[in-house]
Amino acid sequence: MKPIRLISGFLTVGFWTLMSRVLGFAREILILAYIGPGSALDAFVAAFRLPNMFRRFFAEGAFNAAFVPMFSKKYEADEDAAGFARDAFNLLAISVLGLAALAMIFMPALVWLTAEGFYGDERFDMTVGFGHIVFPYIVFMSLAALFSGILNATGRFAAAAAAPVLLNVLVVPALIIGAAVGGDVVMWLVWTIPIAGVAQLAFVWIATLRAGISFRPGLPHVTPDMRRMLAIAVPAALASGVMQINLVVGQIVASATPGAVSWLFAADRLYQLPLGVVGIAVGIVLLPDLSRRLRAGDDDGAQYAFSRAGEFALFLTIPCAVAFLVIPLPLVSVLFERGATGADDSAAIAVAVAIYGLGLPAFVLQKLLQPLYFAREDTRRPFHYAVWAMIVNAALAFGLSPFLSWMAPAIAASVSAWVMVAQLALGARRYGAVARFDNRLRSRLWRICLCSGVMAAALWGATLILSPWLGMPGWRYGALLVLIAAGSVTYFLSAHITGAFRFSELRGAARRSA
Repeated sequence: MKPIRLISGFLTVGFWTLMSRVLGFAREILILAYIGPGSALDAFVAAFRLPNMFRRFFAEGAFNAAFVPMFSKKYEADEDAAGFARDAFNLLAISVLGLAALAMIFMPALVWLTAEGFYGDERFDMTVGFGHIVFPYIVFMSLAALFSGILNATGRFAAAAAAPVLLNVLVVPALIIGAAVGGDVVMWLVWTIPIAGVAQLAFVWIATLRAGISFRPGLPHVTPDMRRMLAIAVPAALASGVMQINLVVGQIVASATPGAVSWLFAADRLYQLPLGVVGIAVGIVLLPDLSRRLRAGDDDGAQYAFSRAGEFALFLTIPCAVAFLVIPLPLVSVLFERGATGADDSAAIAVAVAIYGLGLPAFVLQKLLQPLYFAREDTRRPFHYAVWAMIVNAALAFGLSPFLSWMAPAIAASVSAWVMVAQLALGARRYGAVARFDNRLRSRLWRICLCSGVMAAALWGATLILSPWLGMPGWRYGALLVLIAAGSVTYFLSAHITGAFRFSELRGAARRSA
């Protein structure tokens, strides 16, 4: 079997995703400082969600769920993987180009469907205008996702993981320049999005050529492989579409409260840091590895890979969730409260961060469990599970909104995420031992939870001590760093003492993967 360096892959994808998220923090800090919660930011968030929604529907969700396992198996068996990639590229390109054309024509209808609360005020026209500019981003990012899938399937994770950094590398200076020249900062932001899409596509395309996989684009051909891929992709597309509907439902509910879309957007950016660094890294690396092991009949290796991925994910995710519950306001106020973002905005964002924190382990576990299905080219059952999660999400979002207003979508998202995890875990039982955590992880899970509780106490005490400095403009950044360092040191030391994690194992795994 052509090996994938599992731990090395997690660390590589996690590192580059962390870099992207750190720059993303810089981007959100500048956006909230220069633009701030309000009509312009609400309109940008709603407009930018449109290409991102369809991108996950077409590329990162459906297309890669079908493409990556099939490409991985062809690559493993030396069965013209480049020809398969060419046919998939042509099919995806014509699909997203057609979608982009329709969206440009019917943009007002799309905005009304996804942000009905904007209708009748200035946010609606602003969102339509922004949507016309940013929607072509879906073409570049969907094709970039295909090349990233090729790179990941061949075990080359660095370039695919580094490509998203380019968005923030371009957006951050654009915001600074826009503010410096006294222009409309939001327009600098909007126009940079499609430019970044072109840069990301070029980056991963060149990386694929350097990896020795090349093909000439052309007209799509519906080959037997493409028909099989579509048969797998359609249920995955529907499942991804259901998850995106959850986001739209939340946006519809939040759009009735001025500024709420911006608050949820800022909170989402914060909890996306551990989700991206851990959950997405695990999902990206685990899917091709499981696909190859199943092809080779290596069930023991598949269980080991699944368990080590779970260990890596839960060890980092559970303490992050606890931190979001214990210190959301210090995190939010120090990171976002400046310029156009005031104390009331920080308080609202902090509430949303705490609610999302309750769902964070579930969001990550979904990324861990879904490859068990996708590696077997089973996308139908995840779709059925997603439908039930969507029903729960919609019922809670609309049902709770009269009582909890804009907070209802965050609660609904967290609860529905746990519903989805429960279904995925129960449904995977049919796969036997491969889909069960091994004894090592089961023995360590309670220790991870215990250490997270110890960390929570340390964070609470440190917050009481540092509270005077957390509110002082000249000291708050250093105070937050001290607070985070206190929690991190407490967690890692207690983890080492209790045996929740052994640093020698990480060093050994990294050496074996090198």
